[in-house]
Amino acid sequence: MIFARELSVRDYRNFASYTLELAEGVTILVGRNAVGKTNLVEALQLLTSGASFRRPAPAELVAEGETSCKLALRLEGEGRVIDLGCAVREGKRSFSRNGKKCRAAGVRGVVPSVLFCPDDLDMIKRSARVRRSALDGFGVQLNEQYAQLLGAYERLVEQRNALLKERWCTREMLAAWNDSLAQTGASLLVHRVALLARVRERFVEAYGRIAPGERVDISYESTVAPAAPGAPGGAAAPAPNLSRAEQAAAWKAAFLAALDASFEDELRRGITLVGPHRDEIRFSIDGRDARTFASQGQQRSLVLAWKVAEVAVTRDILGHPPLLLLDDVMSELDAERREAFMHGIEDEVQTVITTTNLGYFSDAILNRAKVVPIGG
Repeated sequence: MIFARELSVRDYRNFASYTLELAEGVTILVGRNAVGKTNLVEALQLLTSGASFRRPAPAELVAEGETSCKLALRLEGEGRVIDLGCAVREGKRSFSRNGKKCRAAGVRGVVPSVLFCPDDLDMIKRSARVRRSALDGFGVQLNEQYAQLLGAYERLVEQRNALLKERWCTREMLAAWNDSLAQTGASLLVHRVALLARVRERFVEAYGRIAPGERVDISYESTVAPAAPGAPGGAAAPAPNLSRAEQAAAWKAAFLAALDASFEDELRRGITLVGPHRDEIRFSIDGRDARTFASQGQQRSLVLAWKVAEVAVTRDILGHPPLLLLDDVMSELDAERREAFMHGIEDEVQTVITTTNLGYFSDAILNRAKVVPIGG
């Protein structure tokens, strides 16, 4: 198993120079607000996933008054040493692996990371885009083909939207774009729905431990077919027992039909109205829509179960757990949910937690954790 051993940063955010040695188990970063704990979590996420949950411009990573910054993460295990790097110079960000420049894909997936931050606690009640992004961000780390399909699909939607805004746009002009969009979108749907099915299985198990006695589910609601495989009423969607090629063909046919039916409305509004970029991922408790009917406590339990499921699915697919990053979430949870969540994370999951208060943790957790004060 490969572990993150040492993070070092220079001229990054509020750090002129800092090195953090990580435990194989739990590392707790403790300190007052605004001392840089979240910045270190962001650096770990950047170097393992190739992206930051803050979505910063490259220049925002550089310390005030400086023109460049460097981040480095050493991974060790299975007889290997892997050095991952990220640098910002002249407003441009670049990555490296063992000293050689690479794309973000070059640092992704070696040790994937699962991040849990306070904003995630609102995932259920926010827009569908947030839930799609949560699933896609997870999929991108696990499968490079997923990443390529998502990027290609988003570019096609952007280009098709630009054409729809032109006064001279016609149905015939869109035909070639529709075929490319449906082809790419269908392949993306096959990956996305298959991943959600794996997450769903682990999610139901995890929620049962966090909040026993409630029946939960996740369904995928497509804009190109009545329901996704496994969801109620999905007669027009491809059956999950088909091969991936057969599923993709069925999704493409449904996508093309939906594009044709929505042409007049799309032309009037100047945007693509159907496809994976408009789909919904719906959570339910006892058959009721969680976004509408779940209490705040239930919504938080759903998100906790989702994160535990991400950890489990990473292990299922890659054969080893991810690096789990918990940024200041303990203060947002009651004691019961804190304990339930931490008990749901197995000992061999390398975990980095930020907090302002060690009182949020049981003696059992503190006894096996490495505690690192940040900011004096």
